[in-house]
Amino acid sequence: MATSMAGKKTIVISSVLLQILLYLSAAYSVLYFICTLAMIIYKTQVLSYPDGQLALDVCLLFLMAGLEVLRIYWGVRGNLQESEGYVGLNLIATGATVLLALYYILWQSYVLRADVIIGTILICLYGITGIVGFGTLARFTSAYS
Repeated sequence: MATSMAGKKTIVISSVLLQILLYLSAAYSVLYFICTLAMIIYKTQVLSYPDGQLALDVCLLFLMAGLEVLRIYWGVRGNLQESEGYVGLNLIATGATVLLALYYILWQSYVLRADVIIGTILICLYGITGIVGFGTLARFTSAYS
């Protein structure tokens, strides 16, 4: 509990677990981006990419990185400000990044075992963050409605 300026007690309902998971997933996302980009470069040297597929793989990776920045920002801001809107945006962005991570596990031109391993870890981290995010959103909704 915190005390406001007027001496009234206020309850802080932000999720510490969500905050930790967001910082952890931010760090892992940087690692994922670097590893996936390195593997794409490796695949271009060793394998022959079909026409247009290399551009698609690289563009989707940069789209995923941009969405990841927004996802983390919205999640951290929503959690700290106890904002239902930002946490909701975080959950929507999480869904989009899960689909992009699935692309790199299942549908990209060449899928290496390393792609599957790092992608599966990322999706598991998204899943845990999403579950905690839904719980946090429910807590915010019940407290402010």
